[in-house]
Amino acid sequence: MEFGLHVSNFTWSGRGGAELGPTLARLARTAESAGVSRLTVMDHVWQIAHIGPPEHEMLEAYTTLGFLAAHTERVRLHTLVTGVVYREPGLLAKIVSTLDVLSGGRAGLGIGAAWNDEESRGLGLPFPPIAERFERLEETLQICLAMWSDGEQPYDGAHYRLARTLNSPQPLTRPRPPIMIGGAGERKTLRLVAKYADACNLFGGPDTAHKLAVLRSHCEREGRDYDTIEKTATCAVGSESAGEVLEQLRALHDAGFTVAYTSLRGPDPLATLEMLGTSVLPEIAGW
Repeated sequence: MEFGLHVSNFTWSGRGGAELGPTLARLARTAESAGVSRLTVMDHVWQIAHIGPPEHEMLEAYTTLGFLAAHTERVRLHTLVTGVVYREPGLLAKIVSTLDVLSGGRAGLGIGAAWNDEESRGLGLPFPPIAERFERLEETLQICLAMWSDGEQPYDGAHYRLARTLNSPQPLTRPRPPIMIGGAGERKTLRLVAKYADACNLFGGPDTAHKLAVLRSHCEREGRDYDTIEKTATCAVGSESAGEVLEQLRALHDAGFTVAYTSLRGPDPLATLEMLGTSVLPEIAGW
């Protein structure tokens, strides 16, 4: 089982302001040294409600990933996940391509239909109705695939029109940066996973087996090999002991997940990461 570190909280005891950058760099280096294979951030402009109030610190996602790329050497870098309407798809494909080239081929695209209307209204970001967001999500996936191909063909969709899908330099990752679609919607999200993605991201829970069965049925309809899709899940670690964390991860592993992204929720992320590196990662390495 692979272990990813999801940095979703930047409000750390005594480490705000000018200390935020150095602390984040140290966190990234420590995580990589401990054996973490992936490093992700949220794509939000305000903190989300189940982690903290909107006034808490929140860094822009792709600027942060570029910073993390400069302070690491091996971990894969992506968002968990980008809100599709926050950036025009041609620019998004270019951003991920740039991150991939400058990181030495370590970028991925994590993407979803977006959900946070409060922050969108607050900062004037587009937030169309959900049906349109899913339409835009599928078109964005098509555009990214076109821009990461050998051609420069135009794209003419219902929402986006690109006269020339030129993308130079191309990503280093071959055949392209891996695509993760986040969300558990059975009619739309999991269908898009089966059609376009290399990975899904779900919350572990009692309905996990059902969600994976739905994904399998979409794969059958799309002619896609279900086993080629990486099954990933997220879990949070705050005050839990190493044993409690291992219990969470074992449940995810037994449910069929091969990658767990762990979000550090406590006030001292470095201390929590030290615990994980000492007592958790060595244990799951053989799973």
